Amino acid sequence: MTINNVSHLPFVELIDQINSNIVGQQHVTKSMIIALLTGGHILLEGLPGTAKTRAVKTLADALNLAFSRVQFTPDLLPSDITGTQIYQHEERKLSFQPGPIFSSIVLADEINRSPAKVQAALLEAMAEGTVTVAGESKSLPQPFMVLATQNPIEQEGTYPLPEAQMDRFIMKVSVDYPSAEAEMDIIRLVREEDKAGEEQTLPQDRDQKFPQWHERYSIDTLLEAREAVKNVYVSDVIDRYLVDIVIATRCPERYKHSELANWIEVGVSPRASIALDRCSRAHAYISGRDFVSPDDVRAIAPFILGHRLTLSFDAIADGVSPDKVVDELLLQVPLG
Repeated sequence: MTINNVSHLPFVELIDQINSNIVGQQHVTKSMIIALLTGGHILLEGLPGTAKTRAVKTLADALNLAFSRVQFTPDLLPSDITGTQIYQHEERKLSFQPGPIFSSIVLADEINRSPAKVQAALLEAMAEGTVTVAGESKSLPQPFMVLATQNPIEQEGTYPLPEAQMDRFIMKVSVDYPSAEAEMDIIRLVREEDKAGEEQTLPQDRDQKFPQWHERYSIDTLLEAREAVKNVYVSDVIDRYLVDIVIATRCPERYKHSELANWIEVGVSPRASIALDRCSRAHAYISGRDFVSPDDVRAIAPFILGHRLTLSFDAIADGVSPDKVVDELLLQVPLG
């Protein structure tokens, strides 16, 4: 059965609109929308120049949401993100100056370039939607989403995210180089933007840039969609399928005709089960259905499980990727 009303259509159209500005990265766009509908956060991993920042900025512009970009560097301080108390000389008192975290869409660019103390400044915000400064808890705006980026090949001078922080991201999405055809489309798109003077467009000109979007994609529309996602039906069979996939990462030795036991050192946490459930419902919603199918689970499983798995030394030595492990999981775990 499909959704009877057209509440999902604005987000289907939003995906198409963003894809017209971001060439060759359709899976990134869909993942961002799914995370937005579930209230989750995303880690985007890819080489420089693969439109990660552009994708996030286009999403914020389309939804007319407050956007902040934080460039993570080794000398960054936690207060540079959360904000700090500033003494007001005229009033002779301390007042709080909000940091860039107080935006609806926050781009944490190259998050692995700052030490753990700075990375940890995001934990409370991502998990609780609050920031504590000088013992006082302050609520972040709603909606609120962190999209962090990191370069997969640069290791010198970086601080790999600990498992606890990786687990906070509902999805990790790999952003690969575009195909030859997509590369040609990128050249043509940028050429047209140069002709139209798009690069000179100021941030406050977003209403002229996306005039027809803002009425259609209001915060109320987003909140209604989030409620609709919560009501997408999940059968007992799908519940069992979700749990079986997660348990397979913790007990891979059950699958004796597979390499899973040799590849997986530590399985995923219960957050993976919750993320699979939420994102499967969001995927079904934007597909126009009011129920979750096995294909919804399989479509989002690589983005949910890959970064939560701890691979064995043998798997790493043999060049086995997390995506390959997830593919094997989906091949081995039966439905029902």
